[in-house]
Amino acid sequence: MNPYQCLPPRAFWRSAVADQPAMNIGELWQPAFAIDPKDAIVTAGSCFAQHIGRALVERGMHWLDAEPAPAELSPAACKAHHYGVFSFRTGNLYTPAMLRQWLEWALGAKAVPEEVWHQGGRCFDPFRPAIAPDGFASEDALRADRARTLAAIGDAVRRAKVFVFTLGLTEAWVDRHSGLFYPLCPGTVRGTFNPQVHEFHNFGFANTYREMTAALALMRSVNPGLRLLLTVSPVPLTATATGQHALVATTYSKSVLRAVAGELCESHPNVDYFPSYEIITGTPFKGAFYQPNQREVTAEGVAFVMRQFFAGLDATQAFSSTPTPGNRLPSEDLACEDALLDYYAKP
Repeated sequence: MNPYQCLPPRAFWRSAVADQPAMNIGELWQPAFAIDPKDAIVTAGSCFAQHIGRALVERGMHWLDAEPAPAELSPAACKAHHYGVFSFRTGNLYTPAMLRQWLEWALGAKAVPEEVWHQGGRCFDPFRPAIAPDGFASEDALRADRARTLAAIGDAVRRAKVFVFTLGLTEAWVDRHSGLFYPLCPGTVRGTFNPQVHEFHNFGFANTYREMTAALALMRSVNPGLRLLLTVSPVPLTATATGQHALVATTYSKSVLRAVAGELCESHPNVDYFPSYEIITGTPFKGAFYQPNQREVTAEGVAFVMRQFFAGLDATQAFSSTPTPGNRLPSEDLACEDALLDYYAKP
């Protein structure tokens, strides 16, 4: 007798993958904890997390919108100002460092920075450069809007039963003097790039793990029972500042993030990982879930991912994953700030 003789078919590549039609592959996720439909669920992170939020809403689960849009805003204005995209209006949080940074400000662990970017007579938030397309009329208006988001973050973290965070990138830009991280390189979407101030940083395993652990500790300091569900975005990097080929840089980035997610699950209670990355990028699917640009995920790919997600939940509890007609988030278009870097690609 040996341990392999007792393993189920899902543990072997031949029986679990090679002998199965790709679209019939199942049991890809066995949840570490159950999620009740009434549990308040927060979503944040890279743009792929938006798919999870929408699917939760469609199925009548309790996706927590901690920063709802003002009633007077039109649907188009809501979309432009990033309402209903994540549980709060931080924009995409591509790295754990960005999550940790916002949590420190929201929970009072560190002072909120004073930095404001001025352009064309308007004010822009360096840490949410795409959140208001036309910027703000004044610094006071910017800071008031940021304060609302910080309050929403604090409220969401305290109320949440489950926090879903999608890890997106390892590449980031940091202020050499303050140590603060930006969601995008200054001078791309907004701001002015200064090589004396702005420094490129590519996170490795150790500091990515440290940042995510710090973020989890901050959240559990105000909500000890919070459960964390991690995913890794299958969307490749739009551009890399490493000097490497974009494919090589993407492989490094996603490998680090996947390894960190796995280590967090092993070392922390009530932390789980959902394999959306493996489902989209896995060899059995032969890239069929990507659009022609080989970067954006097709609607069919998203649907397949979410079927696996709810199939896993169904296996842990009596839960109906039937979509709720008409119960949807405002827009099907993803808000991916990183995609704006494609503007700088030469023909």
